[in-house]
Amino acid sequence: MPALTAAKKSSRPAARSVPHAPELIFGDLWEFDPAPETAEPKLKSRYDLFINGQFVAPKGGKYFDSNNPANEQKLAEIALASPADVDAAYAAAQRAYEGVWGKMPGRERAKYLFRIARLLQDRAREFAVAETLDGGKPIKESRDFDVPMAAAHFFYHAGWADKLDYVAPGRRVAPLGVVGQVIPWNFPLLMCAWKLAPALAMGNTVVLKPAETTSITALKLAEVFQDAGLPPGVVNFVTGAGEIGAAVMNHPTPAKIAFTGSTEVGKIIMRGLAGTDKKMTMELGGKAANIVFDDAPLDQAVEGIINGIFFNQGHVCCAGSRLLVQESIAEKVLAKLKTRIRTLRVGDPMDKNTDIGAINSREQLDRITALVAAGVKEGNALYQPSCKLPAKGFYFRPTIFSGVSMSSRIAREEIFGPVLSVLTFRTVDEAIEKANNTAYGLSAGVWTDKGSRILKMSTELKAGVVWANTYNKFDPTSPFGGYKESGFGREGGRQGLLDYCKLV
Repeated sequence: MPALTAAKKSSRPAARSVPHAPELIFGDLWEFDPAPETAEPKLKSRYDLFINGQFVAPKGGKYFDSNNPANEQKLAEIALASPADVDAAYAAAQRAYEGVWGKMPGRERAKYLFRIARLLQDRAREFAVAETLDGGKPIKESRDFDVPMAAAHFFYHAGWADKLDYVAPGRRVAPLGVVGQVIPWNFPLLMCAWKLAPALAMGNTVVLKPAETTSITALKLAEVFQDAGLPPGVVNFVTGAGEIGAAVMNHPTPAKIAFTGSTEVGKIIMRGLAGTDKKMTMELGGKAANIVFDDAPLDQAVEGIINGIFFNQGHVCCAGSRLLVQESIAEKVLAKLKTRIRTLRVGDPMDKNTDIGAINSREQLDRITALVAAGVKEGNALYQPSCKLPAKGFYFRPTIFSGVSMSSRIAREEIFGPVLSVLTFRTVDEAIEKANNTAYGLSAGVWTDKGSRILKMSTELKAGVVWANTYNKFDPTSPFGGYKESGFGREGGRQGLLDYCKLV
């Protein structure tokens, strides 16, 4: 929390003059002066493709702009790849796999991964600022979670690289070869680490396409690869929109493809690869249920709910966008949530006081706006705190819908924004039924004082990850992935490594 010396008093009355207004809390009484992050992101005005260890101009000679969603200003020009560039990237990856990386002992590959992790740590503030400028998420999230967790994934998988004989006890493992990967815009750097670290540790080489709106930190990571001395062609980045992603996914070279993104696009990719011998892992959409029982620690639960949906602007596929509250405490929990979101600060992502930054793009903001309007039209009770949004940029107020039914669009569709739908239940079985009544199955949260209930819920909830009395906790040692339309395969842990190898 910022020091009081950096704050100025509001014109609103002090809490002691309104003794029967417990909803008035510190955030209602003080306004903090801006505290912008000042680290230099060291951005280039133009980023080329990264192929065969070098930055190369796109064969078509075209570039597109990457803009800051917080103020709509241009940050850099990004190379627009063509199918010919994708061919060149895969050719480089194939040469690197056959000539160097696939033959290299695991203990030698580990040295490169350790070096990458340390270089990321050395440049942590620079990467955090670049991530926030390009993606719009608050600097404290980029600084405190995204960059450290990205480095942690490289450290963890570096530790595995010389221990691959123990990944599948009783069996030997071998790399698959060349891997094609496509990642989304919500965690650009972390998604790179999630995808690249296990693939490289296992001895594969990679062609990866980042999201067109958030390509900068992936290309800055390429600079780290150069500094680490990673052999040319081991990792290649091609940038562009959906057609380039399709070219990466449908190319004949890769033995495996890995995709993180929307369920709709995932289905298209699976149809395109049906009948091939390619391995696939898919991490797709989600509509997670956060379930609060009447014996839960409510203040702790409220903070977990806020963390699960608002601090990340709802920009995670495992965001707890559906809140299931036991009927006897529903009014109390809702009152606490409304009080809490009135203190959330929406604004400049570079301000260290900001809780909710910018929505990634105009397109995403329009989708959120349309789904919220649909929620109102369906008769759900809308609550938004009054807060002034910046004049430029893409912003949306934290939003709570109460009295939501299971048939409502906002309870069924992935919104990918700071919007929470509140439903109620009476019994454990009803909570399980409502939580599972969705096409998705990525994650869930359970808040209760009873360990036996947690165990029961964890076995009956159809979700790849179930958090107990917490939410959005990640670790590279723990596998992450979903069921149903949330995808298949796992990332992280020993299970994630098994998806990048063949058993021999």
